[in-house]
Amino acid sequence: MAPATAGVPQGGSCSGWGDLVTCRADDKTTSPGSGGGGGGGQRESQPSGGKKGTSKPKKTCTTSRLPDPPAGSSLWEGHDPSEGGVYVRRCLGAGDAEGDTGYSDVFWAGDTPPEETVDPEVLAQEAISKMRLRGPEIRTTPRAGQTGVVGLPTWMWVAPSPTTYGPNTTSASAGGVTVSATAKVSKIVWSMGDGRSVTCTGPGTPYDASYGKKPSPTCGHLYEQTSAGQPREKYQVTATATWEIEWQVEGSSEAGEFTQAQQSQAELAVGELQSVGR
Repeated sequence: MAPATAGVPQGGSCSGWGDLVTCRADDKTTSPGSGGGGGGGQRESQPSGGKKGTSKPKKTCTTSRLPDPPAGSSLWEGHDPSEGGVYVRRCLGAGDAEGDTGYSDVFWAGDTPPEETVDPEVLAQEAISKMRLRGPEIRTTPRAGQTGVVGLPTWMWVAPSPTTYGPNTTSASAGGVTVSATAKVSKIVWSMGDGRSVTCTGPGTPYDASYGKKPSPTCGHLYEQTSAGQPREKYQVTATATWEIEWQVEGSSEAGEFTQAQQSQAELAVGELQSVGR
């Protein structure tokens, strides 16, 4: 049976026979990213990531033997079936290139199968990718569509969820190794659009009409000028969340940390209180 070629990545190649076909893209082939938006007119930025005190991870690869292909198949690479077997190697991306999602390939090996390589940091990154972390879900008073007043307190807070604030816990496994990772936001830096910023270490306090004109007890700002002359006559507010991600190998003391920044944006209109004469 001829090898299948459907779904071959651009610039890549496939090998195998029948249903046992694997494809590998070349180093220049990337996968498109995915993104999501928050509520209340927010726009979420592309994430940026980092890690603390760790070296660049290797790829994590696992190997398993396939059912023997027909005699004379090119997968034997000219060897007699009695000399070894045909294996499939699956590797997770090392995170050292944008869009690096890993690959798999099929190859011949002798009686001693290749040794598996499992890097816990790569598994941690695989677990983090399952979390689908996003920027904060912004909430403010004045709300979207309303106009605030110079000199009156602005309240900022976020609507917590596993993907926008945490905690968020996932795991990934390969080659008998399982890594669990937990992510949560440690702080949010609010760039208010007037040249000033506010750092909040919690989600903030939701505003209620009973608070009146009181300032937020946890996360607030006071505009001293109107938003006239700003783009769209509104202040462009950016909330940048720092995600702290801890991972650990199950049944082992091996552990580490990553940090990742996610942003969301909103707009606030601020005007002056108009007095009405008699």
